[in-house]
This record gives sequence, C-alpha cells and structure tokens, in this order.
Amino acid sequence: MSRIGKNPVTIPEGVEIQINGQDLKAKGKLGELQLNLHSEVSAVIEDVANDDGSKISKIVRLAPKSNSKFAQKIWPTMRTLVDNLCIGVSQGYVKNLEIHGVGYRANLQGTKLVLALGFSHDVIYEVPAEVKVEVEKQTKLKVSGIDKQRVGQVAAEIRAFKKPEPYKGKGIRYVDEYIIRKEGKKK
Repeated sequence: MSRIGKNPVTIPEGVEIQINGQDLKAKGKLGELQLNLHSEVSAVIEDVANDDGSKISKIVRLAPKSNSKFAQKIWPTMRTLVDNLCIGVSQGYVKNLEIHGVGYRANLQGTKLVLALGFSHDVIYEVPAEVKVEVEKQTKLKVSGIDKQRVGQVAAEIRAFKKPEPYKGKGIRYVDEYIIRKEGKKK
C-alpha cells in the first residue's frame, strides 16, 4: 500500500476539477491544465467535512484498479501529478536562477532571452509561451508558470548553457544550489 497514494488531494479554494473518464481538467485563477490519468488508476471527487464540521471541502481520491505491481507503482505518481495541477493553477511555480561571473549577464528581448556567458557569441534562448521568464537584475532570472514540469525544464535548459564550474563558481545556478568548490593548482 502506497503512503503517498493513500493521501487524498485537497482541492484549494477557487480551483475547479472535472473528471471525464481518464481525463482530468483543473481550472483556477492562473489558467487551465489537463492530465490524462493512466488506465490502471481511477479517480473520484468527494466532499469531506472538516473535523469540527464547519466547512465542507472537496478532495480527489485516487486508487489502483488492480493489484498488479505496475498499478501499485503508477498510483502514487498519478496522485502527485494531480496535486501538482492543483497547486499550479492556484499558486503557480517559480524557479530562481542567478548568474555568477565577470561580464556574465542576461537580457530579455521580447520572447528571447539573450545571455552573455563568456563565449565569443551571445546565447539566445527562445522562451516557450506557457512559461514566463523575468530578468530582475542582469544577473538574476525568475522562471515562472503553472506547469511544474515545464518550469523546471526551462530552468534546467537555461542552466545547461553554462553550468557552474567548481574552481571559481562561475556559471548559472539555482539560488539555493550549493557548489562544491575545488582547490586550484599550487605552485
């Protein structure tokens, strides 16, 4: 029995979820997302009263359709994906990046992110439509959107242009990322 899969997904205020067969749609203040549930997993929307009985909230409860090993493995994954949809359409996701290095900077020109990373040319990255990239300073980037996977993928693609190196720490890194530093060559 999965500990993650057993937990129901609480639907936040202002989020509307519709289940049509294996298709699940979540609509909130930030937008709309949909997910195709795996055929081994079933989902139902239930009304649940709080402990004191004051408020009724809605939850999505997922369960495996069979006792196969694969159904037991895919069940918590689908539950987490449904939870990510609920959080995405209500709050959204943000990844913060910072650029370290002399002369390294970022600039946003329309939908293109122009990065000066010490190469002989500028690196130009076309930002996808469903993700928003903001340049707060020339060395601070904020990647935001409603789809957790797309936000993480765009942040990883931007970081991959110049990963932080271990000697001086130059490159693009996540704000909370720790770089293990190496000692340089000795005379």
